Amino acid sequence: MATLSFSIPDEVSEAFKRAFVDIDQNTLIANLMRKAVAEAKQESIRKDAFRLLTERRTLRPKLSSEEILEARTEIRQ
Repeated sequence: MATLSFSIPDEVSEAFKRAFVDIDQNTLIANLMRKAVAEAKQESIRKDAFRLLTERRTLRPKLSSEEILEARTEIRQ
């Protein structure tokens, strides 16, 4: 297991200690770090998907408003 050292403001440290007095702080920090890693991965996936959709936008067939309305009407029947 690795040991990390961080500098954080004193008021954050004190608030953390008060809020989580009965919880194993090492486990809590590890879980928060896992969550942050998962969120970063998810954000990367979202950015890649957005980039891909944006790039492919130019490849889509272009339809007029009239053609779109006609297609909607056909689908609804």
